Amino acid sequence: MIEILTKLFLRDLEKLKIEISSFKDEKNIWEISGEIKNSSGNLCLHLCGNLQHFIGAVLGNSGYVRNRDAEFSRKNVPIRELVAEIELTTKAVEKSLREMKEEKLEEIFPINVFGHEMTTGFFLTHLATHLNYHLGQVNYHRRLIDN
Repeated sequence: MIEILTKLFLRDLEKLKIEISSFKDEKNIWEISGEIKNSSGNLCLHLCGNLQHFIGAVLGNSGYVRNRDAEFSRKNVPIRELVAEIELTTKAVEKSLREMKEEKLEEIFPINVFGHEMTTGFFLTHLATHLNYHLGQVNYHRRLIDN
């Protein structure tokens, strides 16, 4: 299961890098419109912070310190910096998961994130679907705003 999750995380982080790099006009990464409350840039920062925190730091002891508020308040970060952050996130996720033993999936995740205990396997699956959900939003934002 760890191998499957690793492949899914790496696949979708690569897709996130492609989406962010595909913006024709860099300023459009930070645009919001109508009911869209989070820009593609902020979603990218959020995904990177989320994965580097929960997988890199909590499971992999990377030392990463998350600033969740900044994931949504930072603006106008250049594409090259967003791509570099995705690449750092990819390395942290891959290293942490490759070093993890399969038995860890059945253990309770070290942090009570949603107000109840859950296994590490359940939470990693949640993180993979969370990444995919926001990846879809980034794709939609890019096609809607950067046409």
